[in-house]
Amino acid sequence: MQTDQFASFLSLHHIFGIGRVSLISLREKFGGNFNHVFDARRSDLEAAGLNKEQVEQILNPDQPRVDREITWAEQSGNHILCYDDDAYPQLLRETKNHPPLLYCSGNIELLAGPQIAIVGSRHCSPGGAKTAADFARTLARAGFTITSGMATGIDTHAHLGALSCDGSTIAVAGTGLDQIYPSNNRQLAYDIHKKGLLVTEFPLGTGPRSENFPRRNRIISGLSVATLVVEATRRSGSLITAHQAVEQGREVFAIPGSIHNPQARGCHQLIREGARLVDQASDIIEELGSLLGFIAEQLEPVEDTEIPLDEEIIHLLEVVGYDPVSTDTLVERSGLTINKLSSMLLSLELDNLIQSAPGGCFVRI
Repeated sequence: MQTDQFASFLSLHHIFGIGRVSLISLREKFGGNFNHVFDARRSDLEAAGLNKEQVEQILNPDQPRVDREITWAEQSGNHILCYDDDAYPQLLRETKNHPPLLYCSGNIELLAGPQIAIVGSRHCSPGGAKTAADFARTLARAGFTITSGMATGIDTHAHLGALSCDGSTIAVAGTGLDQIYPSNNRQLAYDIHKKGLLVTEFPLGTGPRSENFPRRNRIISGLSVATLVVEATRRSGSLITAHQAVEQGREVFAIPGSIHNPQARGCHQLIREGARLVDQASDIIEELGSLLGFIAEQLEPVEDTEIPLDEEIIHLLEVVGYDPVSTDTLVERSGLTINKLSSMLLSLELDNLIQSAPGGCFVRI
């Protein structure tokens, strides 16, 4: 975007109902220059197809709002990318409904590299959280940038997994970048700003609105060569992201789970619809490596930090299994007294080897 037209472009972008297609049309109708739109007469603006409210906002632009955003973009690490800028991500530009601009804070060079979206339930299980972090860590170490939505649950653990190995991560927000949502992820947002990139299509001052979060999902999938769904119910917004990835011609991967876990049913639905079933990150690296001609960095061996387990603990873990099981059943299967069993279950839960399940049951992680 030419610098002398940037302020006019921002003014038009703030007007309700004027999107990327309308912006392109207006520029063409007014001599290829956004500034000419604001020099036009009312009759010319109406003839260009603008309604009365839009015409009034053009004739009386909110200049202080534009000035605030320009000042924000001049701060270190902040950028506003227009759809025709060289730095605008090419994969996103190829999608049908890509946003006319992106507000970015952090390292915009990450937009040019290969990204994998990791999404899932906000109310994930401890096992799902660990899986998201483990997959993100391995994929980040292989050279992929992990892209997600900074929501609680799977999104948060995907970002943390990438950051834990000094990998790259991008958070696509459903608010303006001056509004952190959820608020308890303020530190995470700060870390991503310093070590990764925050991205949104929403202007500064835009708060959390329910209709904006499904809308931002197309950006998460559009930036990425593939989307991985870790845990999701059948009504999860993560399925929206996965379906948009399919529409955009991108790969979708899903991790299966127990048939008794509601958080796995969305993944099972995606697999039935054609998503690729994966149970280890190396499957994704191999698949996308050949697809992209992308050579993953040689992974350094990870030191085994698992705590040695005695035979009694190993036997109990085998008895618990990966499907929910009640305490009574565990007493019967293990031959342990209730007091001994309760003590061992508490210890295993504290070590993140099992987790509680509804109905007083336990399941192995």
